[in-house]
Amino acid sequence: MLRMLIAATLATFAASAAPAAAQQTESAIFAGGCFWCIESDMDKVPGVTATTSGYSGGTLQNPTYPNHEGHREVLKVDFDPSKVSFAQLADIFFRSVDPTDPGGQFCDRGHAYTTAIYVADDRQKQAAEKAKAAAQAELGKPIVTPIEMAGTFWPAEEYHQDYYSKNPIRYRYYRGACGRNDRVEALWGNAAYQGIPAH
Repeated sequence: MLRMLIAATLATFAASAAPAAAQQTESAIFAGGCFWCIESDMDKVPGVTATTSGYSGGTLQNPTYPNHEGHREVLKVDFDPSKVSFAQLADIFFRSVDPTDPGGQFCDRGHAYTTAIYVADDRQKQAAEKAKAAAQAELGKPIVTPIEMAGTFWPAEEYHQDYYSKNPIRYRYYRGACGRNDRVEALWGNAAYQGIPAH
């Protein structure tokens, strides 16, 4: 009898707590060169709930790291819109990359490493276009980052997920040697990595 009473009480509590616990999330997809780097940056943004490295933008089915021709390396960012908006994430994204480079990012060259924003709907498209225009006005240079409708997102292999935390020494060496921070800071000045705490 006591066990049934406890179970009923717990069930009632769980039901009443469910709406509060349920968290509405949205997703954004950004291509910013090496997905290890953009993941380490976006994971620091308050309101981001999860990130997944992957591939998107191409037509090849089931792309892999050795073969993702036509795709870009991308990061899917899940976020709580009550804490951070898509527009804010787009602004943060632009200030963590070199959106003036049409040939790749930093030491990584080729289409797979070029920047892009993949949008889910017209609302995201408008916000991305506004962020792009603001970045161009701030830099006084053409922004080459395309804004495209999102297609299929293909998660990358598990060893790529959270690479920066699984392999911190290799990651820091790669990021430094590739010149990512130096270029972003030279391009953006004090606005570099704005919105990314403790960068």
